[in-house]
Parts: sequence; structure tokens; C-alpha cells
Amino acid sequence: MEAYKQEFIEFMIDCNVLKFGDFVTKSGRKTPFFVNTGFYRTGAQLRKLGQYYAKAIEQAFGLEFDVLFGPAYKGIPLTVAASMEISDVYGKDIKYCSNRKEVKDHGDKGILLGSPIADGDKVVIIEDVTTAGTSIQETLPIIKAQGDVDVIGLVVSVDRMERGQGTKSALKEIEEKYGLKTAAIVTMQDVVEHLYNKEYKGKVIIDDKIKAAIDVYYEQYGAQ
Repeated sequence: MEAYKQEFIEFMIDCNVLKFGDFVTKSGRKTPFFVNTGFYRTGAQLRKLGQYYAKAIEQAFGLEFDVLFGPAYKGIPLTVAASMEISDVYGKDIKYCSNRKEVKDHGDKGILLGSPIADGDKVVIIEDVTTAGTSIQETLPIIKAQGDVDVIGLVVSVDRMERGQGTKSALKEIEEKYGLKTAAIVTMQDVVEHLYNKEYKGKVIIDDKIKAAIDVYYEQYGAQ
């Protein structure tokens, strides 16, 4: 596993973003692990998060695209942080764009924040986590409504590696249904590999009990 992936896993633990216990996902699944990017709460944390996303985006898609789109609301700080770090690290000036939940009818009218999306633009979507692929169903029509654009991919922070609507993973279903390339900074397999029965800052994050709960979860919801 690449060093930056290991660092990102530990960064999520430090920021209290990656948790283990009893949770329920947006899709209603009871899960022993949860990723909440709302716990990135400082400028320093967002800068580092942007760096990890920038690395994953550059590796997966290169930098020959025009717009980084982050769906409201959590996608808004993600797209700002990542576009800033792409500029800082790679010297590439990518436009950022997000949507509003409600269309604004005065001043800067419309449904978009940040840069407009123009005909011919190549767009990468940035999200926190995709469990069942429902968010992308809402996001793509908003982007496509802006003109003749090419949505080339989706990047998330963690690939949960579980089923979407069928037996394949949510990311794989998105690839096949929408013709998008998908990428993640890390997968849950990476997380388990890095943390299982290993001490981090004097504590074992994934012990045998948590590992067993994760295994049971994937027996029920794991992608084939």
C-alpha cells in the first residue's frame, strides 16, 4: 500500500472521521464502521484532505479536465479544498463548482455555486463516500443540464466495497450505468489491512471483535 494511503487512514482516525461501532448508513444499513467527513473542521485538516484528494484525482484521471464538482452540502468544502491543492501541488488551475439545494432567484441567480459549467467542459465529481449510488443520480442531471459536458469520473474518499442496488459495488454500478470512471483515496480493504491488530498511538483500532463485525457485515452487504 502506498504511503499516502496509510497516512490518510491515520488522518481519518485523528480527525474522528472514521469510526467503529454501531451505525446506520443513509441507505438504512446497520454498519460497524462509519465515515463522516463533516468532522474535518479546521483549515489545516481541510488543507491535508485536499492534498489526499488531489493525489487520488491526479493518479486516476490526470489533470486534463476543467471542472471539479462537489454536490451540496458536504461536496462544497471538498471541491474547494481539492481544487486549491491541485493548483498548489500540480500548478493546474481547475475550476470548482457546486450546486445549491434550492435555486437562487436573485443576485447571482441559478442552482450553481462557483464556476459556471460550459459546453465542452470535462467534469470530475468529488464526494465523501458512496454507499448505494443514490447521490450520483441526483447530481448528474444537474451537471448535464448546464450544457454539452463530459462527466469523466467520480472520486470518493473511501470505497466501502459493498453492494449498491444489485450485487456489484456501488462504484462499479456507477461505472457501468453512467459510463464514469470511479476512484477512491482508499478502500475499506486498505483500512482493515492497515489497522487490524496493529497499535496506532497506543491503541488497537480494529481488534478481533471489530474485525469479526466487519466480516459479518460484508457477508451480508459485500460486493461480489
